[in-house]
Amino acid sequence: MTAPTDAATTIRTGRLGRSGVPVSRLTLGTMNFGGPTSREDSIAIVHAAIDAGVTLIDTADAYLQGLSEEILGQAIAGRRDELVIATKFHGRIGENPLNAGNSRRWISQAVEGSLTRLGVDHIDIYQAHRPDPHTDLLETITALSDLVRAGKIRYYGTSTFSAEDVVAAQHLAREHGLVAPLTEQVPYSALVRLAERTTLPIARRYGLGVLAYGPLAAGWLSGAYRRGAPQPQSARAAQAWAGRFDVDDPANAAKLTAAERLAVLADEAGLTLPSLALAFALTHPDVSSVIVGPRTRAHLDAYVAASAVVLDDDLLDEIDRAIAPGTTFLERDNGRISASLTSAARRRTHD
Repeated sequence: MTAPTDAATTIRTGRLGRSGVPVSRLTLGTMNFGGPTSREDSIAIVHAAIDAGVTLIDTADAYLQGLSEEILGQAIAGRRDELVIATKFHGRIGENPLNAGNSRRWISQAVEGSLTRLGVDHIDIYQAHRPDPHTDLLETITALSDLVRAGKIRYYGTSTFSAEDVVAAQHLAREHGLVAPLTEQVPYSALVRLAERTTLPIARRYGLGVLAYGPLAAGWLSGAYRRGAPQPQSARAAQAWAGRFDVDDPANAAKLTAAERLAVLADEAGLTLPSLALAFALTHPDVSSVIVGPRTRAHLDAYVAASAVVLDDDLLDEIDRAIAPGTTFLERDNGRISASLTSAARRRTHD
């Protein structure tokens, strides 16, 4: 039910939306750099990824307060022209509450910090890491458009923005004569398929490049989440996402059943579950590249090998029968929970 290609070949390439820029179908994510992964190992992973054909690397200033950017900058020294470098702003840097968000004030400071830490004279894709409910969207995209025109960034994009805001940004840019956003980052996997009914159709209409993260659904498609197996240990589970990884939580019952079905399909196809999961995310024609975040060189090698797997239509149909297109089991898996869902005041009229 699969047609694997030669895993020894370099990673396939795609195009970054309407820009036409060729990018590797795998993006190296750096969230673990300087944390679970030492500086030395992080640099070795970057070099191995580039040698394997990865040309797109994604980071953020909020990853360990800039340390991940700094390590990446050290790793790409002398090889910058081979790469498309993406980073993000929004999260607070330091203790000053002014040093966060999507305002023009912070964007103009944040970009300088990222340029310095990365050791580059421009950023290829500069992304708003999350929406900012306190800043008008027009202010944000005007500031980013100005950075493009100043030559400090080549393109800009967003991450986990609502479908409404993704569309609004395109229309605002056209209305005000601005450079429009080029990319959107979304969680996308065989267990988290909301993007198929929201972001991905919009991306096709507006020529957006889509960077999909979480192909293993935050570990649920690692192979460890199986019915009857003990609760997997997870660094994410120790964070403030109560219940998201609890296999005994009734809210996760349907998700666990779906993960089990995918594991069975992988076994029947002679694949590991992570290989099936990554291949699934890579299959969607509106996904430009899939972000993977290896903690070790062995993880990177496994991702590179899995990127060569092609799922045939029969297996893809079986996946669709197991998890209907557009399905998401847990709202938090969509990257964030909208304030319209968490704030009761937004849903009630008060005299």
